[in-house]
Amino acid sequence: MQCCQNPQCQNPFNPDSNRFCQNCGSNQLSELFRHRYRVLKVLGAGGFGKTYLAEDVERLDDPCVIKQFAPQFTGTSTLQKATELFKQEARQLYELGENHAQIPRLIAYFEHGKSLYLVQEFIAGEDLLEELKQNPFNEEQIREILAELLPVLDFIHSRNVIHRDIKPENIIRRFPQQGLKRGDLVLIDFGGAKQITQTSLARPGTGIYTIGYAPTEQMAGRAIPASDLYGLGATCVRLLTQCLPEFDQDGQLEDLVYDATNAEWLWRERLQKKGITISHELGQILDKLLQHLPRNRYESAQEVIQDLNSIIQPNQPSSTLTVKGQGGLVNISGLGLKSFAYDLVKVGLRNNITSRQRRQAEYLPEDLGNGVILEMVFIPGGESWMGSSQIEEGRYNHESPLHRVTLSPFLIAKTPITQAQWKAVAAIPEVNQFLNPDPSRFKGANRPVENVSWHDAIEFCARLSQFTGRKYRLPSEAEWEYACRAGTSTPFHFGETIIPELANYNANYTYAYGVKGIYRQETTPVGSFQVANAFGLYDMHGLVLEWCADFWHENYNGAPSDGRVWEFGGDDTHRVLRGGSWVSYPRSCRSAYRRKSTPDGRVDVYGVRVVCSLPDEL
Repeated sequence: MQCCQNPQCQNPFNPDSNRFCQNCGSNQLSELFRHRYRVLKVLGAGGFGKTYLAEDVERLDDPCVIKQFAPQFTGTSTLQKATELFKQEARQLYELGENHAQIPRLIAYFEHGKSLYLVQEFIAGEDLLEELKQNPFNEEQIREILAELLPVLDFIHSRNVIHRDIKPENIIRRFPQQGLKRGDLVLIDFGGAKQITQTSLARPGTGIYTIGYAPTEQMAGRAIPASDLYGLGATCVRLLTQCLPEFDQDGQLEDLVYDATNAEWLWRERLQKKGITISHELGQILDKLLQHLPRNRYESAQEVIQDLNSIIQPNQPSSTLTVKGQGGLVNISGLGLKSFAYDLVKVGLRNNITSRQRRQAEYLPEDLGNGVILEMVFIPGGESWMGSSQIEEGRYNHESPLHRVTLSPFLIAKTPITQAQWKAVAAIPEVNQFLNPDPSRFKGANRPVENVSWHDAIEFCARLSQFTGRKYRLPSEAEWEYACRAGTSTPFHFGETIIPELANYNANYTYAYGVKGIYRQETTPVGSFQVANAFGLYDMHGLVLEWCADFWHENYNGAPSDGRVWEFGGDDTHRVLRGGSWVSYPRSCRSAYRRKSTPDGRVDVYGVRVVCSLPDEL
């Protein structure tokens, strides 16, 4: 198939045999743009040119987006100015995309014929408008959107860039792996050629905006950083209310949540009609984002982030709930759960922390005596992917096939079992075998216990159950991975890569776009990095490998879909370990990583993290 490169052509695709375009008659036909890019389809068109989906044949047919700019200006000086502005935009996009994972990378810039071209990374995913058509957004999702995008706006504003067109269609949730539905949000369409028009060249500012998302100063051609914040606020309230600006047959704007006459947002009234309530704290943030006058809004994205972080965000409802377990409905209000706060961070492809949130989870404290407390975090039940896709970097074949699992709620230790906790339980009378109270190579009461076998871990659970009256056990593989991922689908729960500032592993090696760092060559106290996953669990990547209850299986064919321990079939002479260790390469610390060992194996990288089921035992 050939593509016509005439910017005015309405249907550019032609058979290979054509010498002239069957639509416009042009002889500008080519199978490849610049002998490199194979056009697949037109994504959009406008007065500035076209946007194509293409393949980069020099990069193994990697998908990309080509933005064509075909200026129709008269006069040499005007054309030169337009070309220079377009080049400036290209340099700007290159700097942004190379330094932030949530902005598409610029792959190439070139001139061809009378047109200019940008080639950008193709973001495979679904924009928030498409998500809205499927399901309404709730408060937790709005907080997540703010937490993910505010650092992006802070980044571009710090480089004197204003996006100018924040709206649901320009926010894509990346498909991080084949078959997975959710991933990081990516901010697309920074204007580019759209802002270079005959009129914009003759005056300052720009006329780029979308009705219903832009404040008055931007519509008057004076966009400022606070204009982007307004657009983000408008996006959030429209996702909450499901009310988008529309034009009727006469071209009149219909908007159920914004009164243009009085410059007043009516989103709260709309939510009340729907019977939807949100927290007072989030409401205040949205109201301030949407103030009519810039001086009454937030001055910077950092100010919004500070207010957002001041809201303690629970990862599940109050412990007075009745939850559904395998044995039926279970009331957990009598468990005596307590709350704790923790920091949740996300890491971009280029090793930068792109967001930080203050959140809250609930846990059951087990008093083991002598001031030693075991904190068991409540994990809400749900559905998740297990395993890795064919495109995940560093994967192993025994992590296949990628499959869905549905789990009941359970409790799991906040950190790997410490040496102090191990010693306390080792003092409880024997159930089946002797337990060495001090087996670890690297000594420290708050360091993880290591050098323990699977049989040792089983005995630890048996003694703990006897002491507490609850049934403690090792996690199934499915429970461990579900707890580790905490709703994520990226290789690590904090993002696409791992950095030594957040985990203890062999940082002489890197993963994806990661960089080398300190290799500590020993264990560290649990919780040293002061960041947890979305469930409030620490040290899920690296530090020590953690025993699971399952027999070893070479793949997931026939694996239980309900999270149960897989004790049939497979190799009953080996058990499963998860999570990586202080000596592991980064690829061996991924959420999907698994390895095997004999149940009597004792190594200074083998540790343990216990779980407790909710039904009946509690």
